[in-house]
Amino acid sequence: MRTATQWLDDYGESHRNPTNKALHWICVPVILWCVLGLLWSLPFPGSIRNAYPAANWSSFTVLGALLYYAMLSIRLALGALPPLLAFLWSLGRLDHLDGVPLWSICVFLFVVAWIGQFIGHAVEGKRPSFFKDLQFLMIGPLWLLADVYRRLGFRF
Repeated sequence: MRTATQWLDDYGESHRNPTNKALHWICVPVILWCVLGLLWSLPFPGSIRNAYPAANWSSFTVLGALLYYAMLSIRLALGALPPLLAFLWSLGRLDHLDGVPLWSICVFLFVVAWIGQFIGHAVEGKRPSFFKDLQFLMIGPLWLLADVYRRLGFRF
């Protein structure tokens, strides 16, 4: 299995242009939030949901992502926990609002954010990393977090 550093270095190869980086800082969190929102919107078995209100496809996906991240780096997994919990909290708040369904907000923002990603890669002149390996879809958020760690002088 590749190390976190190997994944992050490989991901960084196609993310060197300042415009592409800036777009990733905006679009990657939005895409992640939207994916979790779409999963949140899927029906979940009622008996489990009634017993455990926080149980839904989104929370199980976050748990799986954290386990994957922990296999790469415990420190990065711990750093990913607060924003992932904040995403879940915000989805729970929006899911209880009347008006526009959560899934439709997520679909709209997801499409806009991916357009931003592809614009960034057009400026960069390199294809997105996930064309090489789908696991890079999981590495994108860690790449942002690792950048924060580096700036603060934290090891990961």
